[in-house]
Amino acid sequence: MAMPRQARLDIPGLVYHVIARGIERRDIFKDDQDRERFVSRLGELVAWGGARLHAWCLLSNHFHLLVRRGEQPLAAIMRRLMTGHAVRFNLRHGRAGHLFQNRYKSIVVEEEPYFLQAVRYIHLNPVRAGVVHTPEELDAFPFAGHAVLVGSRAAPWQDVDEVLERFARGRKEAVRRYREFVLAGWNEGHRREFTGGGLLRSAGGAEALAGRRVEEREAADERILGSGAFVEEVWREEGKSPRAVAGRGWEEILAEVADQWGMVPSEVLGKSKRRTVSLARRAFLVHAHAEARVSAAKLGRICNMAHSSVQEALAKGLPED
Repeated sequence: MAMPRQARLDIPGLVYHVIARGIERRDIFKDDQDRERFVSRLGELVAWGGARLHAWCLLSNHFHLLVRRGEQPLAAIMRRLMTGHAVRFNLRHGRAGHLFQNRYKSIVVEEEPYFLQAVRYIHLNPVRAGVVHTPEELDAFPFAGHAVLVGSRAAPWQDVDEVLERFARGRKEAVRRYREFVLAGWNEGHRREFTGGGLLRSAGGAEALAGRRVEEREAADERILGSGAFVEEVWREEGKSPRAVAGRGWEEILAEVADQWGMVPSEVLGKSKRRTVSLARRAFLVHAHAEARVSAAKLGRICNMAHSSVQEALAKGLPED
């Protein structure tokens, strides 16, 4: 029986961290011409959708956006952006077939305290990827919103004011403080909470969550980065009653993980040693152990894995996205 798909949230006024990757993590940009065409179309669609783009970054096989949803659904903007890019890319490079993974990921971001942290995290992606190596190179990097914020490049469709006004009233001082803020996070590395929210984030990680009693658990949702109170507020906006996280079973988690990785549940539980399958399986193990409180022994039976292999996967934690 097919497992239910968790619907995306698409609510006006909320801030979303959007991530899209190439299928099997292949390149979606071969050269600067690909990137420039994508950026141009991105600007057009942000304006068309009445959205506000606060941060963005393009790397060879994926991109990140931090966008406030306007009058047009986020799904409509992303569909036009990704489909148009795929058609142009395939024609230009003589290829056929899907370019992107099945679904882009969109995570609602609670503005306090995560808005500025998300801006910094996205704009430091070229540093973590080894594409740029110095603050000066980042200031000049043409395919991220950081250069626009510091004034090195122009992009009238990027919402600069909402970011800079959080640092100071005057533009010059705001830019100086923003740049200091970015440099302070230069070496922070990958932060899993920015590529997936929910209870693991709220509790401070799987180990901390495992020590909580069920009645102490906050509301959580993998589509949302924020506190339990914010999660419940978003659920109310969505028109749904808050549901207890304690009722979330491993079967639901398996379905969601499989969907996020572009697989079916049986693939995640199978014996394939392909890297993407192994990473998806590890994500399932960590979430099922932490959120549904499934023991390592039972997880071994579900996945037909040795107990030691389950323990090793749990010790590694969530894979980087």
